[in-house]
Amino acid sequence: MSTSEPPAIAGLVSDIAGLPRHAGTHLGHTDWRTVTQAEVDQFADLTDDHNFIHVDPERAAQTPFGSTIMHGYFTLSLLAPVTQTLLQVTDAAMNVNYGLEKVRFPAPVPVGARFRGGAELTEVTEVKGGVQTRVVATIEVEGSEKPALVAECLFRHYA
Repeated sequence: MSTSEPPAIAGLVSDIAGLPRHAGTHLGHTDWRTVTQAEVDQFADLTDDHNFIHVDPERAAQTPFGSTIMHGYFTLSLLAPVTQTLLQVTDAAMNVNYGLEKVRFPAPVPVGARFRGGAELTEVTEVKGGVQTRVVATIEVEGSEKPALVAECLFRHYA
């Protein structure tokens, strides 16, 4: 994946004890990125998902999408770097992806389109040995009215 301009990152850097006071905070956006057809083809090979809307530009051009699009699960996998970039817990000995809730793909990500991630820290709760954060993360496509992905991500941060 490539970047084409300086990052628009704000983000949050906090220790575990300070996280609760940031609940409700928008964490900012990552830099804009693009994905190539070669990268989508690699993902198709890795997952054995060769649906033509992802790997056949000529056929995909005849669909309502107008071009090939990223796999939804490829888009979903990009939440890891989005959330790791926008939320950094300085004193955590271990950060763990705990799960996802309410995952939706309202719009496609056309191959070659610019997209970026955004996140909001919506909730912080205590768990044994640390805290759990709920982050609503999005992937948005430049020029699209709808986000490509919205998901509630749960993380555990252990001291």
